[in-house]
Amino acid sequence: MKKVTFAEFGGPDVLRLVDADEPHAGPGRIRVAVRAAGVNPADWRIREGQFQETRPVELPAGVGQDAAGVVDEVGEGVEGVEVGDAVFGRGSGTYAEYAVLSAWARMPEGLTFAEAAGYPSVVETALRVIRESGVRPGQTLLVSGASGGVGSAVLQIARDRGITVIGTASAANQDYLRGLGALATTYGEGWTERVRRIGRVDAALDLAGSGVIRQLVELTGDPRKVVSIADLGAPEHGARFSGVTGDVPRALAEAVDLMSRGRLHIPVEKSYTLADAAAAHIDSRAGHTRGRRVLVV
Repeated sequence: MKKVTFAEFGGPDVLRLVDADEPHAGPGRIRVAVRAAGVNPADWRIREGQFQETRPVELPAGVGQDAAGVVDEVGEGVEGVEVGDAVFGRGSGTYAEYAVLSAWARMPEGLTFAEAAGYPSVVETALRVIRESGVRPGQTLLVSGASGGVGSAVLQIARDRGITVIGTASAANQDYLRGLGALATTYGEGWTERVRRIGRVDAALDLAGSGVIRQLVELTGDPRKVVSIADLGAPEHGARFSGVTGDVPRALAEAVDLMSRGRLHIPVEKSYTLADAAAAHIDSRAGHTRGRRVLVV
């Protein structure tokens, strides 16, 4: 089978599309014929070696955590899913023609494989950081870098919970944020004053890693109310860096519920082939994403 791997840490040029042995579903796992794989910032951060101290990988390594596809192997002890089912979920080495998933859910009707591949890590992360921020219904959450996949999910989940969201993004993405129910403003010079004019901030999320932790702490008045998924230096300001995956099966179930009620939709901004994985990483690292980027197999 074809699979994207890297044998050394570095830039996108270390990625290789190679012939590899097919993985197989062990106990409690399923294997899917991958139709699409989600592209997440964590993918290129791992490729660069940023997480080696906390989440070491052995080289050569595969790439990717999220996938949507058709079940073609069911491991021992697995119930409720059969060969031929269309599912989406979380696993490892998902930039490939076949991948093993450790958490999954059936794809809701009307969802394409490309769309489904964009949800697993994004929704799990969104649910986790909302919880860790301590924001409650009736309060206001500030989201820095709100137009990407996690931001898109945060905005919609928060709205479903009765939480007001102020979102920052580029000028080109202001209407997109408003369409998701956010009070939108641009980042750049004077952004903190623009936020203050919108209203009080009870908690804040840094989703872009653009060096704004100090300002987010000032806006909330409490570093314990600030959570980042992109700035490893957040704890230096008393804020929290959230990088440990939570309950993925529960997140997938909540995603299905939200989608079935019409409360969650994350668009696919751009799709790539496996051979274009390096280009996908370059675009993901550049930011300014509106929704999700995926690889179509």
